[in-house]
Amino acid sequence: MAKDDLAFKPAWELRDLIASRKVSPVELTEMYLRRIEALNPKLNAYLTVTADEALASAKKAEQAVMRGQRLGPLHGVPISIKDLEMTRGTRTTFGSLIYKDFVPEIDSVVVERVRKSGAIILGKTNTPEFGLSATTENRVADPCRNPWDPQRTPGGSSGGAGAALIAGLCAIATGSDGGGSIRIPCSFTGTYGIKPTQGRVPRYGGVGKTAPNQTSQSGPMSRTVKDSAILLQVLSGHDPRDPISLQQRPPNFLAALDKGVRGLRIAWSGNLGYAAVEPEVMEATSKAARVFEELGATVEEPNLALSEPYPPFFDLFSTNTYAAYGHLYEEQRDKLADYSVTFMEHGKKVTGAQYARVIRYIDGLKLQMDTFMKRYDLLLTPSMAVVAFPIGRRPTKIAGRDSDPWWGFMPFTFPFNMTGQPAASIPCGFSKEGLPMGLHIIGRRGDEATVLRASAAFEQARPWHSRRPPVS
Repeated sequence: MAKDDLAFKPAWELRDLIASRKVSPVELTEMYLRRIEALNPKLNAYLTVTADEALASAKKAEQAVMRGQRLGPLHGVPISIKDLEMTRGTRTTFGSLIYKDFVPEIDSVVVERVRKSGAIILGKTNTPEFGLSATTENRVADPCRNPWDPQRTPGGSSGGAGAALIAGLCAIATGSDGGGSIRIPCSFTGTYGIKPTQGRVPRYGGVGKTAPNQTSQSGPMSRTVKDSAILLQVLSGHDPRDPISLQQRPPNFLAALDKGVRGLRIAWSGNLGYAAVEPEVMEATSKAARVFEELGATVEEPNLALSEPYPPFFDLFSTNTYAAYGHLYEEQRDKLADYSVTFMEHGKKVTGAQYARVIRYIDGLKLQMDTFMKRYDLLLTPSMAVVAFPIGRRPTKIAGRDSDPWWGFMPFTFPFNMTGQPAASIPCGFSKEGLPMGLHIIGRRGDEATVLRASAAFEQARPWHSRRPPVS
């Protein structure tokens, strides 16, 4: 088997090869580390590489296989961890100059569960400061670059994870999503990821986590749907250290993957009533939505119009950001990224009355979507309004309309952080320039299983795994 082929095999298949003693966890880890050494200088996907620790863990994983011990669901599989998760004994920067030399004494819940699964941690992937940007630039390191075109962004804030995955620098990855931060890089890099239902994955273990957390969820990113289902199963489940984590037992996410979509009722919206979308993206995603008709689902285009959601989201997100990191703004503002300062300055000015009105808006949005989703099993939209753009050049016009550079290119993601619904981005085509595009699949709260089920059906109907980026 060619080593390049091994680097791009699904994580579930690697785990099976390891369990059957056909692939060595040590050799697999060494291969990924060599690829990181060769390609990371071009991509800046990793902020920290933990080669020694990874090899030590791989040796233990190999010994467990040889002894016939019980193996975890990701035993011996090399994984990357987004650098917003605490990792005991390993540098955790949160993408911030303030924390560039910080080494935690604890693991986050996500990292605890990744270790328990038997996965081998290769290092920490690039992220904007505190995950506060939809592209991956910070003051700790150089910008993260897109393997399809290194002059372009991979998106953010899980940009390093997306770049590492599609370039074959890990088998599977963790991301997190507070306004689109899993789905944005998945769309821009041609990978798959799902933001779980709010509370599905506990969020204990990071700076600022005592602040309100109405929108952010850790979740899986991968090159196949099945890999994400496995990692979501690993990460899900209540932890009392996160008081808003869901207490019910997670469903079996793998069980739904082969059920198909026949009989499902699916809604398609190309703009949610307010979004501008580039014609090439609209054409590709609308065609992708019709694939579900071929697979036996009913696809309708109802008149779904949301009141423009960004102003209340900006008030909410900025206020929570200031609650979490305001002490850094007051004491070390000169070390913060410009976008962090922007969020914190706005959040500092939001009054209690304004914040209360935002909560009222969110309650209304949840009711609107809950009512809508009684009629439909899933809602489809484009993941992004554009394809990946050059680093530092956020679009100010989309489809001929003026666009806010902060959020105009990502109009479909953050509303579903406010409602808490599960939502995934799945690759659905390439632009004329050879850049990936994503289809956004949104489910009812608590129903990741149907999102994964539809994703798996689309993946089988329109496979994309054989296509690799120039930098890989």
